[in-house]
Amino acid sequence: MNNGGGNLLIVDDNKVNRLLLSRNVELLGHNATLAENGRIALERLRADKFDLLLLDIEMPEMDGFEVLEAIKGDADLRDLPVIVTSSVEGLDNIVRCIALGAEDYLPKPVNQTLLKARLTSCLDKKRLQDEQKELLRRFAASEVAQDLQQSGFSIGGRRVNASVLFCDIRGFTGLSENLPPEETIELLNVYYTLMFEAISSHGGIVTLMIGDGLMAVFGAPQPLDNTAQSAVSAAREMIEMIEVLNVDRLAGESPAIKVGIGIATGEVVAGYAGTDQRATYTCVGNTVNRAARLEAHTKVAECALLIDEGTRAALDGQTVLNAISGVHLKGFADPIDVYSVTI
Repeated sequence: MNNGGGNLLIVDDNKVNRLLLSRNVELLGHNATLAENGRIALERLRADKFDLLLLDIEMPEMDGFEVLEAIKGDADLRDLPVIVTSSVEGLDNIVRCIALGAEDYLPKPVNQTLLKARLTSCLDKKRLQDEQKELLRRFAASEVAQDLQQSGFSIGGRRVNASVLFCDIRGFTGLSENLPPEETIELLNVYYTLMFEAISSHGGIVTLMIGDGLMAVFGAPQPLDNTAQSAVSAAREMIEMIEVLNVDRLAGESPAIKVGIGIATGEVVAGYAGTDQRATYTCVGNTVNRAARLEAHTKVAECALLIDEGTRAALDGQTVLNAISGVHLKGFADPIDVYSVTI
């Protein structure tokens, strides 16, 4: 919003009404854009960002009711506040507008004092919604934010096929003991910046961070064509980024760091866990446990990246693998075959 004012779209097929309402809006400190019918209004709403819509009902080509229905069915527009300004009388019409998502209904001719009050109220609510969306974008992955916008929030999960990745810094406890707290935090910030970039660029989301460790999932909440390939590609990029980082660290006489990564592919239960007051998006199941154990086993196998059979089966033939047969992972009764990935 500009200088405390809002960017408003005024839709009315009557030119005089459009110009008068535009003048009133601008006198109240807002910017006004005009449209002469509902079809043009929707085109402008999808092309530019507006804070509020002032909408007439009786218009050619596409009337106000049809505009309200279109906005309600559009995930990108449904939060836009709409105030209906119309000469159409009758309680049924007012109720229909409100049911279709309108914030308010002002009869024509529009009273300037009432208009000011309604605009202030709606724009304040819009500012709050925008702030909440910004917080969501800052503290949740874009895929989770999109899932919340499309499906809403509810505690629970659903079964999906996904690839799960665990990663941590080798020997981080000993490393951090020899660093001032400020340098430890800076190292973690740099590390997470690189890891998040590699993971998100291949369609994954980070669902958990504990100290120097993280968990990421590929294939939930948004599906991917090949979750295993995406996860392995992300892991290889993560390791390559750490190698580049180490060049700078060694040049600055800081110790190099190494990471261990485990990836498993299969069915997980993904969704929102916690309470209505505090929840997080995560996934659980044997696939998750197997990925965590594979990451821990990288220390034993002395390699940077281990994957399970489910991941290997989905990879293209160009990935170089070394099979390790009969590995006993903690918490699993039967031994499994795992594979180290050549970077």
